Amino acid sequence: MSEKRTTRSASVPALGGEQSLNRYLAEIKKFPVLTAEQEYMLAKRYSEHQDPEAAAQLVTSHLRLVAKIAMGYRGYGLPVSDLISEGNVGLMQGVKKFEPDRGFRLATYAMWWIKASIQEYILRTWSLVKMGTTAAQKKLFFNLRRMKKNLEAYEDSDLHPDDVAKIATDLGVAEQEVINMNRRMMMGGDASLNVSLRGDEEGAGQWQDWLTDDRPLQDETVADAEEAMVRHEMLTEAMESLNEREQHILTERRLTDNPQTLEELSQVYDVSRERIRQIEVRAFEKLQKAMQRIAGEKLLAAA
Repeated sequence: MSEKRTTRSASVPALGGEQSLNRYLAEIKKFPVLTAEQEYMLAKRYSEHQDPEAAAQLVTSHLRLVAKIAMGYRGYGLPVSDLISEGNVGLMQGVKKFEPDRGFRLATYAMWWIKASIQEYILRTWSLVKMGTTAAQKKLFFNLRRMKKNLEAYEDSDLHPDDVAKIATDLGVAEQEVINMNRRMMMGGDASLNVSLRGDEEGAGQWQDWLTDDRPLQDETVADAEEAMVRHEMLTEAMESLNEREQHILTERRLTDNPQTLEELSQVYDVSRERIRQIEVRAFEKLQKAMQRIAGEKLLAAA
């Protein structure tokens, strides 16, 4: 083998992005397709002697297989160059674990490693939200579009219950998983919140401008809840400074959603309305003093 041929077979062409994709596809066609005998001898050399040149020739001769498989995953909106790069990683793993004495060709074995590598990359990249955590869910993710097409189901709408049932049965998943996956795929992958609403138009605003949450901040909510709890504890303790009648009148006049009138309470205690008012005022003053005393004690304890 000439030095030129050896150098070519020993290195994988660079794949720098979508612009260089055509050049890459043309370059990998220059690597020869191995015969079964050549492939076996190279695989034996690598498995027995870890010969890097043999591994490089096995890899480069199957780069076209990777590109062909990667093209089948273009529908997920990811750069083809990235899919090919991930597939090449899978190919290298397949070459590393290939056992030539089992009697089948490298392409048959490496194909599964290539697909697995590409699929894992798509699942990691397509959405920030983790998805496809089980084998059945992964199968659903990568077969749903094809099955919808066979069922002539609309791509941008919810599935008919009969279609959901058939897909769930064929793929061995729950019907709700089919519904959830379909809705997520209709929405597409993740998109940046900094994307302009009207392209590159200046001053058009961004998607994040429409996501303002008017609810209180979480730390403010927690602080308010803690303060309310402390106030309630102080009120409960301060109420103990009042006698039973003062507690009842103050509670019914100021601490309930439907306060009783002076007239109603005057009938309960068989006194005048003015007397009930006086007791209420005095009880409230005593409560305020008790609250101030308790608050002061808590501040001293915290100091």
